[in-house]
Amino acid sequence: MVVVSNAGPLISLARIEQFDLLHQLYTTVLIPIAVYAEVAESEGNRPGAEVLRAADWVQVIEVQDRTAVELLRERLDQGESEAIVLALERQADVLIIDEARGRRVAQGQGVKHIGTIGTLVVAKRQGLIEAVTPLLDTLILAGFRMDQRLYQTALALADESIEGDSTDLRLLKS
Repeated sequence: MVVVSNAGPLISLARIEQFDLLHQLYTTVLIPIAVYAEVAESEGNRPGAEVLRAADWVQVIEVQDRTAVELLRERLDQGESEAIVLALERQADVLIIDEARGRRVAQGQGVKHIGTIGTLVVAKRQGLIEAVTPLLDTLILAGFRMDQRLYQTALALADESIEGDSTDLRLLKS
């Protein structure tokens, strides 16, 4: 399976200490140079920088079609543009990307995609994690933006329900 990732999911999964789920789910993940630079070489020690530098199962690949990247740059940032083009060049089975605009562009290009939340749901279904709810709550507390509908959809897909000590739903933007 060929999997390409953008920076956002790498950072988000590292924030909740679930970066290695990508390795467990996909064995190898490809990222373009711009994504590596955004995560591992940015100023300060961004969440995910250390684990990305140590992850020998993540392959950093140079995108070949620079013209395609520049065309996408009119709407997206460098990392998103390179990730979509790399997914196209490598005929990826899936692109891991969270940003709504990037997801729309990827879909328009015929690239199948999943995000951080979908990755957590898949991990739960494959028995790699016990529950999605505490991880979603931790993501929210770390600043990950999701609305109440997405939160509830994720719980339904993971066969979980909103009960007990779950995050106060007022924290979620409607």
